[in-house]
Amino acid sequence: MKKLVLGLFILSSILALGQINQTEMLSTTTKNSESNTYSDSDIWHVFQNRRSVRKFKSDTIPEKDILRILDAARTAPTSGNQQPWKFMIIRDKHKIAQLKEACIKESMDYYEDHKDTSESKELFSQLIKTVYEDYCSAPVFIIILTDDNSAYASYNHWDGPLAAGYLLLAARALGYGTVFITDAISEKATKEVFQIPENYTRVCITPLEVPFEWQQKPPKKNLDDFIIR
Repeated sequence: MKKLVLGLFILSSILALGQINQTEMLSTTTKNSESNTYSDSDIWHVFQNRRSVRKFKSDTIPEKDILRILDAARTAPTSGNQQPWKFMIIRDKHKIAQLKEACIKESMDYYEDHKDTSESKELFSQLIKTVYEDYCSAPVFIIILTDDNSAYASYNHWDGPLAAGYLLLAARALGYGTVFITDAISEKATKEVFQIPENYTRVCITPLEVPFEWQQKPPKKNLDDFIIR
């Protein structure tokens, strides 16, 4: 099943490469009750303009910005106030390069197991390298973990994504891009490259940086499609 999910991710990531648009670069606006616009720091603007980003600039991120984002993430709701999170900050370019190579290898192993795919091996390899070079263009990665020895460990699978959601929104509020990565960068590869102890479960991993370009807003269903009255 995980390999199937990985295959679907690879296809969607390749398609996403052509959906980048520069028209949504950060701008400073003021709230206007008639036009319903908001400043970048307004929470409603952040909700509407968070995007999954897959290609980044390579500028240096101030430590204070990273800590501010993580400080927001730690305030997420948690079962019994157990706060089971750890946020691993990755800046080592060598380690990020190792992660990229591990992901490329896993993807090529997937290809070898599914040779009925329509792409040639050479084309598939080129596409995969592009995907992971774009991901790894970011100078910082954040790994969100939960401690299996926490007070209410059976609730970690709920608590972890809450912290991740807060992190993604906080990053957007400061003008940074992120993406909630699970199968695209496997937990196995993450733990091996960064030598994460077995008592930690990875929730997700995300690059962190200003996007190379902001994506267009993807189509969303109408609010009424989600409401049961």
